[in-house]
Amino acid sequence: MNNFFLYLRYISISLKSQMQYKVSFLLQVLGQLLGTGIEFFGIWALFSRFNSIGTWTLSEVALFYGMVNISFACADALGRGFDSFGRIIKNGDFDRLLLRPRATVLQLLGTEFTLKRLGRLSQGIAVMWWSLSTLHISFSIKILWLLGTSFIGAIALFLGIVIVQATITFWTIESLEIMNILTYGGVETAQYPFSIYTKWFQRFFTYFIPLACVSYFPLLAVLEKQDTFSVPLWFCYVSPLAGILFLIVALQLWKLGERYYCSTGS
Repeated sequence: MNNFFLYLRYISISLKSQMQYKVSFLLQVLGQLLGTGIEFFGIWALFSRFNSIGTWTLSEVALFYGMVNISFACADALGRGFDSFGRIIKNGDFDRLLLRPRATVLQLLGTEFTLKRLGRLSQGIAVMWWSLSTLHISFSIKILWLLGTSFIGAIALFLGIVIVQATITFWTIESLEIMNILTYGGVETAQYPFSIYTKWFQRFFTYFIPLACVSYFPLLAVLEKQDTFSVPLWFCYVSPLAGILFLIVALQLWKLGERYYCSTGS
């Protein structure tokens, strides 16, 4: 509980600092909103030309789009400390974190809570709300469970990917941009149903990086289309746990990376 209240204190300080320049903050939020809005406009243009992708309609794809953008906006806001870890390593600032009597993971999570991600978050919520209302999906216990676990699992997965990226920095010093294939590239991938991709691509994002488990299978059950991917219905209800397991593994790798940290030598 002490760590929890300390984290809330970190967040409070971060929010106060970001709100010092309110016009800049509003412009950043607006920029995020317009940027993600253009992305969905591209999807709408695609469907206006071809009407559907296989058996998938715009309303159904909008559900995948909304969920992954909501989850990624939250994960990106929480994990900015890990995302900028390369700079912390090069400046030797990680030594200061190690001297404090708190876990480094807690300190990095509290480095910055990026409030400008509200733009992507609000746009994702609007698209998902439109999808659910257009498809006439009512909020039953079953639907709330599927949407809630998908949301939590996806946040855990994206946080885990960012932590793995930061862990690799212990050895590479520079943050590897190739990891953005799994973060921003993963968001682009999960905006569409996984059934449209080739088999090897589906397997990679199911067994190695469980993106399909957190953002695709639960929503198949919401849409009652689980037969599309030939998975049992019960699996759709538990598959988001793969995101939490991925985060646990990432945290263990982080502990391993800390043991090999050699400081800057300055």
